[in-house]
Amino acid sequence: MPIVAPSTEADWVSRFADDVIAESERRAPGKPVVVASGLSPSGPIHLGNLREVMTPHLVADEIRRRGYEVRHLISWDDYDRYRKVPAGVPGTDPSWVEHIGKPLTSVPAPAGSAYPNWAEHFKAAMTEALDEMGVTYDGISQTEQYTAGVYREQILHAMKHRGDIDGILDRYRTKDKPKNQSGQAQGQAKSQKKPEEAELEAAEGSGAAAEDDGSGGSAGYFPYKPYCGGCGKDLTTVTAYDDETTELTYTCADCGFSETVALSEFNRGKLVWKVDWPMRWAYEGVIFEPSGVDHSSPGSSFVVGGQIVREIFDGVQPIGPMYAFVGISGMAKMSSSKGGVPTPSDALKIMEAPLLRWLYARRRPNQSFKIAFDQEIQRLYDEWDALERKVADGTVLPADAAAYARAVGTAAGELPRTPRPLPYRTLASVADITAGAEEQTLRILSELDPAHPLTSLDEARPRLDRAENWITSQVPAEARTIVRSEPDQELLATLDEQGRESLRLLVAGLDSHWSLDGLTTLVYGVPKVLAGLEPDAKPTAELKVAQRSFFALLYRLLVGRDTGPRLPTLLLAVGADRVRKLLGA
Repeated sequence: MPIVAPSTEADWVSRFADDVIAESERRAPGKPVVVASGLSPSGPIHLGNLREVMTPHLVADEIRRRGYEVRHLISWDDYDRYRKVPAGVPGTDPSWVEHIGKPLTSVPAPAGSAYPNWAEHFKAAMTEALDEMGVTYDGISQTEQYTAGVYREQILHAMKHRGDIDGILDRYRTKDKPKNQSGQAQGQAKSQKKPEEAELEAAEGSGAAAEDDGSGGSAGYFPYKPYCGGCGKDLTTVTAYDDETTELTYTCADCGFSETVALSEFNRGKLVWKVDWPMRWAYEGVIFEPSGVDHSSPGSSFVVGGQIVREIFDGVQPIGPMYAFVGISGMAKMSSSKGGVPTPSDALKIMEAPLLRWLYARRRPNQSFKIAFDQEIQRLYDEWDALERKVADGTVLPADAAAYARAVGTAAGELPRTPRPLPYRTLASVADITAGAEEQTLRILSELDPAHPLTSLDEARPRLDRAENWITSQVPAEARTIVRSEPDQELLATLDEQGRESLRLLVAGLDSHWSLDGLTTLVYGVPKVLAGLEPDAKPTAELKVAQRSFFALLYRLLVGRDTGPRLPTLLLAVGADRVRKLLGA
């Protein structure tokens, strides 16, 4: 199927691309357009965090399609402090609490990990997922930046202008809720937010948003936080600083260590978050960077950062749309502090990359949406397949065509796709019934459309693999389908004449209707024939009741319960001979 190029006026991505190109040409004509994302590997990087990446990625990709050079920076905030031990992370126990306050790159990885530290462990899964999704970016480790002294000039500048920064921050501070290093005031404020805002709290996902702003020391305000030379934690307080010599003295509340260092040579510390973020906007020349809804409220990092970048660092705030909540169908809000939170890697186990991209591309950033891990995934795939048909026959709307084009490929080319995209719900039903047995799976799938039989399971992959993974990982064992091994003689013996005749009609029509479409016609048509109607008659309310009763009877005879996979798929899976046996023929 040919790729449909996105219309330049069709969707939210194109409109942002227009604005970003215009702003970049105004600020830095002839230079690469810079868009940015920030991710903190403080725990599993979940599907809500993915919106932080996908929003600028889609805009950057549209700009590339127009022939411009673009840099999409992903700042790994791996020099953030380790705040708490996330719940539900395999390989951790309460002993990890001793590392709270250290940089994420100084915290041991979970037991059994192949990675050298906590940050690298959680970055790895996200990096792999982004590669699979076709996201091109330049990764920046903030640990490497700070420890190499890359920001030395900016740090010294911020310290020199600490009074000015303090004045900006003071415009927004809540006097009766002083902050402390544990983010206590942040937590109090969060509890007073509207529920939907609390769900979106970036502190749950990135950690950085909860960082104190540098206030609280008796020696005055300092926008820089050293990591202790004794215990490695940031439970430090700057007690003195000399602008001329850059000598800085700090003490550690945790281990009591104290030292005086020359900040012009010292690399073991970082700017506090509300100063660090705008500093990077200016340093990197960021034109576009989205942020969560919590950053858009008065006094938030994005709002305050806009003043700090302009007044302190002589820079310009990026175009920064607010992005909304991403939910999970059938689950509570996503928070990386909770165990079992779905990540992009989890989603890519049960859906193909183009579908996951599409979910982010088709909604404006300020629109919330859900990602399905339950039965809803089948409806999403049906919707996706219907969109592909509209693209193929030219009936697709411009905005839908643009979202589709952004889902199936990037400026670099198409993403891998399934050669023969059979319905996901059909593949899931077959995987459920066959328990992954490839020979039986191929037999069933090859009989779906006898005129165009599937000759290899590779034609149905990777969609088939995703459907099998969904069945095995998301469907409870008690909901799985187990075909009866022997007929239910007791039930067969209790059938009335109409029940026996319905089974006779079905069995008689199996061979002449042995395809997915044919069996669909057959199972819906049997109750019509019994009612004296033609097989293609439109169903009445009474007929629909009769059909449901007939379906329930078939399910009880085939799988021992009242419901199951779609009957045409189930019949194909069971096979004609076994169907005849179980129906008493």
